[in-house]
Amino acid sequence: MGRRYDPERRQRIIDAAIRVVGTRGIAGLTHRSVAAEADVPLGSTTYHFKTLDELMVAALRQSNEGFAKVMAASSAFEDPEADLAGALARVLGEWFAGERSGVELEYELYLAALRRPALRPVAAEWCQGLADVLVRRTDPVTARALVALMDGISLQVLLTGGEYDEGYTREVLNRLLG
Repeated sequence: MGRRYDPERRQRIIDAAIRVVGTRGIAGLTHRSVAAEADVPLGSTTYHFKTLDELMVAALRQSNEGFAKVMAASSAFEDPEADLAGALARVLGEWFAGERSGVELEYELYLAALRRPALRPVAAEWCQGLADVLVRRTDPVTARALVALMDGISLQVLLTGGEYDEGYTREVLNRLLG
């Protein structure tokens, strides 16, 4: 029997990797666990992704799309009259209002760059992409500072198990924006 053509297999493997990280954490991510989750032969995962780092890069890129979509849906970044601090606080609120495990997953993959240098360029791309959106409304240094502040607030919410406070976020973003 010949090899079956499966154009969606690579994507199924990435989706499975994201599910594995979501349920077992980064430590549970192996070619074997992903193959089982994707219901594909082990050789398929290593064919499409030679290393776990390659697979994690693909998973991080895909998971980063979640917040990017929330940002892209806001018109406040195009309208010079819109309240930028309010819009950013609202966008973070919408992101946190979604599935909390999805937000945690995005940050788990993002923070994996601390120990996996191969992920650092993807994390940097995410930060730069966000700053590129914000620079439409402010200068580059302030845009980077806004990204750092939103990251810090997000991490505090996730790591403390606290609730996201849109009012607080709006206030500190306004302070940064002057």
